[in-house]
Amino acid sequence: MNQTKRKTIIAGNWKMNKTASEAAELIDGILPAVQDACCEVVICTPFTSLVTAVEKCKGTNVHVGAENVHFEKSGAFTGEISADMLVDLGVEYVITGHSERRQYFAETNETVNKRTRAALAAGLKVIVCVGESLAEREQGVTEELVRLQTKIALKDVTAEEMQRIVIAYEPVWAIGTGRTATSEQAQEVCAAIRKVVGELYGSDVAEATTIQYGGSMNAANAQELLSKPDVDGGLIGGASLKPDDFGAIVAAARQ
Repeated sequence: MNQTKRKTIIAGNWKMNKTASEAAELIDGILPAVQDACCEVVICTPFTSLVTAVEKCKGTNVHVGAENVHFEKSGAFTGEISADMLVDLGVEYVITGHSERRQYFAETNETVNKRTRAALAAGLKVIVCVGESLAEREQGVTEELVRLQTKIALKDVTAEEMQRIVIAYEPVWAIGTGRTATSEQAQEVCAAIRKVVGELYGSDVAEATTIQYGGSMNAANAQELLSKPDVDGGLIGGASLKPDDFGAIVAAARQ
């Protein structure tokens, strides 16, 4: 990471975990664990916990995000949540394109782009996820695939809007499996993402864009991963549900 050029962001993705009352208890544990953070801290909670999270995090250094957003402003889309609804709650961030959304809910590169643009239009900051499966890595197409995903996700996103874009590299084979990309693998792909951002927007935008690593980062490996020049933070799954572990990852960003 290079904190002189861009913001370091540690974001927790809670996935489908915690009721609203359980979320309140978890946040009570997280806040003291990250109060001395030297990076930006985000918690992305289920929709049912967003009101609780926004209220609990007011006046603290913790920002609140949602785990998904629909691309239409309103209409007959049962079960979906619009960007305006999130903004009205006080939410600041949203995740788009998470591998689980792609795998289980038929997300495509094109719908990720539509969701990203809708979120930006509403004033949200967006964590855009890209990454390859184990088969794709073994086929040697990681860089080509990640470049494609990044380009399509950012279609019609302006250079000015890129100030509100974070890109998270998630090797699908390392999510929830306990397997982690080596720091060298993480650096290689994050650098490739920065390169394609530079091709699209120029070197200044590329150097200012935060690129996270999102595959089983934990308290034990965070410092090594964050030591790489193009790894600017983490999108944290399981460890974000444990205040001490999440706090340790946040602390690693100080090194």
